[in-house]
Amino acid sequence: MGLFSFTEDIAVDLGTANTIITYKGKMVVDQPSIIAIDVMTNKLEAIGKQAALMEGRTPKNIKTIRPLRDGVIADFQAAELMIRGMIDLIPHSRRIVTPSLRMVVGIPSGATEVEMRAVRDSSEHAGGREVYLIPEPMAAALGIGLDIEKPEGNMVVDIGGGTTEIAVISLGGIVADKSIRVAGNAFTDDILEYMFRQHNLKIGEPTAEIIKKTVGAALPDLGDEAPEDISVQGSNRITSLPMTVPVSYQEIAHCLDKSLVKLESAIMAALEDTPPELYSDLMQNGVWLSGGGALLHGLARRFSEKMQIQFKVSEDPLRAVARGTCQALNNIDRFRFLQKQ
Repeated sequence: MGLFSFTEDIAVDLGTANTIITYKGKMVVDQPSIIAIDVMTNKLEAIGKQAALMEGRTPKNIKTIRPLRDGVIADFQAAELMIRGMIDLIPHSRRIVTPSLRMVVGIPSGATEVEMRAVRDSSEHAGGREVYLIPEPMAAALGIGLDIEKPEGNMVVDIGGGTTEIAVISLGGIVADKSIRVAGNAFTDDILEYMFRQHNLKIGEPTAEIIKKTVGAALPDLGDEAPEDISVQGSNRITSLPMTVPVSYQEIAHCLDKSLVKLESAIMAALEDTPPELYSDLMQNGVWLSGGGALLHGLARRFSEKMQIQFKVSEDPLRAVARGTCQALNNIDRFRFLQKQ
C-alpha cells in the first residue's frame, strides 16, 4: 500500500492458544493468545510471548488473561486489548494517518450468533472497518491446499486449542460438520489431572504443555516412532517436597484416551451425516488433520485404524488455518462463504 492509502488488509487466525496475523502475504505475528494487565490501573503490561512467560509467576497486581475459551471470546475487554496489541506488532511503514483495516478472521464452525458478534465487535474496536468471518475448517482446507470449489468431497479435522472443527466440504460449502470442545486444552487438562492423581505431582499448565508436545501420544505402541521418556519436576501434593518423575508416551496415551474417544465419536457422527457420493470421495481422498493437536504422536494412525479411512497430517498443521485465512483475504469477492459483518 502507498503512503496515501488508508486501508490495509490483514488475515487473523484468532486461536484459543495462539494468534497468527498475516499481512502482505506474510505471517508477521505468531504469538500466544494471552495478555498481562495491571489490575490496579487496567494497563496492558505484556502481550503474547512476554505475557506467556509471566503466567503463573505474577505478583498480586498483575493478572494474566487468556481472552478466548473453547475457540470463542470469553473476555470481551481483554480480547479487544489483545487484538489491538497484536495488530500493533505488525511492522508497518511510517504513516501520517493510521490506516483502517479490512480483516478476515477465522471462527469455529459451530459459533453462535452471539459469539460471532463478539469477534466482530472486538475486531471493529481494534480498528477493523470491514470484518469478514470464515469458518475455521474452510480456512484449514484452503491452507492445506484443497480445491474446495470442486464437486468433490474433502474432509478436514482441525484440532485447535479450544475446539476441534470437523467438516466435509464440497462445491465451496460445508456439507456436514461437527464442532466439539475437546482439543489441545482438554489434552493439557487430562495431563494435569493424571500427574496429580497418578504421581501425586503438582505441575502447572506450561509443564503440562511441554509433556504434551514432547511425549503426547494417541497410541500405546508407536514402534520406531516412539519418543524418549522425559523427566518432570514439581511438588508432591501430600508433602509439598520437590520430586522428579519420569513420564513415558505410553502413560500419556493412556491418560488422553477418553478425550480421543470423544474425538472419534464426533468424526464418526460427521461421517454418518455425509452423503454416499461424498463418502466415497473421502475413501479415495482420505481425511486431513490440521491444528496443533494433529502433532500428537500416532494420531493419524489411530484414526485410520478406527475409521478404516486414511488420515493424513497436513504440512505445518499449526499454521494451516492462518494460511487459509490469508487465501480467503486475497479472494474476498470469490468465496461466497465469507460472512461480512
